[in-house]
Amino acid sequence: MTTKLLEIKNLYVEYVTDDARVFAVNGVDLDINEGETLGLVGETGAGKTTTALSILKLLPERVGRVTRGSISLEGKDLTRYTEADMRNIRGEIISMIFQDPMTSLNPVLTVGYQIAEVLKIHKDEKENRQVDERVDEILKLVGIPPERKHDYPHQFSGGMKQRIVIAIALACEPKLLLADEPTTALDVTIQAQVLSMMNELKRKLRTAMILITHDLGVVAETCDRVAIMYAGEVIEAGTVEQIFDPEAPHHPYTVGLFGAIPDLTKKTRRLNPIDGLMPDPTHLPEGCRFHTRCPRCMEICRTQRPALREENGHRLYCHLFAGGER
Repeated sequence: MTTKLLEIKNLYVEYVTDDARVFAVNGVDLDINEGETLGLVGETGAGKTTTALSILKLLPERVGRVTRGSISLEGKDLTRYTEADMRNIRGEIISMIFQDPMTSLNPVLTVGYQIAEVLKIHKDEKENRQVDERVDEILKLVGIPPERKHDYPHQFSGGMKQRIVIAIALACEPKLLLADEPTTALDVTIQAQVLSMMNELKRKLRTAMILITHDLGVVAETCDRVAIMYAGEVIEAGTVEQIFDPEAPHHPYTVGLFGAIPDLTKKTRRLNPIDGLMPDPTHLPEGCRFHTRCPRCMEICRTQRPALREENGHRLYCHLFAGGER
């Protein structure tokens, strides 16, 4: 029996400055079970990272805020937690791998010290010998020789820096890992190695993972379920099989994402990108958020929000399928 670990309901997040109010996340519903991997897919500006930062309450101070909704971890609403409470959650129960390993590591501290710091804060391991042994184990786990724990971040390649960031995130064996495009800055070969390692560690530690990515190939290889985000909303969600099934009904945006992927079986001069740009998050359009770019836009799309169509766990928000037809 699967146990629900995290549940996000009707989440709204805004960034408020002197110049504008940015509607970054608009009514997101997500859930993830223990040991499961959820892929969060969408263009830049879709609200993926903001959703992840909201879970850990790491939104920019005095600018970002959750205006509505709940984020429940094992039945407890994190939006009601104080900063002191969240310090006990971050790193120990929920960890995050940030997009750029170059800015995630302190350049003036050795990598061993940075891993040990997490253990001392959350695991109360006071004896240096015990901490050193645990640091060695963690480095071996991510494929880095333990003797390199005395080195500084600048002495490692990009791929090895990302491995160290993953080592820090997994040091306390968290229940949930938030991975924000963990392979974007890496070349293709290193990407494959890092993803393979993350999958192996996830199996060993039974860690659930939310993987934020642009790469549908990565999603197909690593995820159990997928949520497609656009303009701060989840417009389609389901299992990997449902999202990748060409015979199933799909949101036009999802169809556009797949259309932009090169097909080795077809000869073509150009890829097929989605026309237009993501809408301005300070002035979101009425009706369906995607209607300004949708090739199948109808009059109702311009004025009314699409209702939910759900079948066997496959959720879809689109007027094209309001009556259940394809």
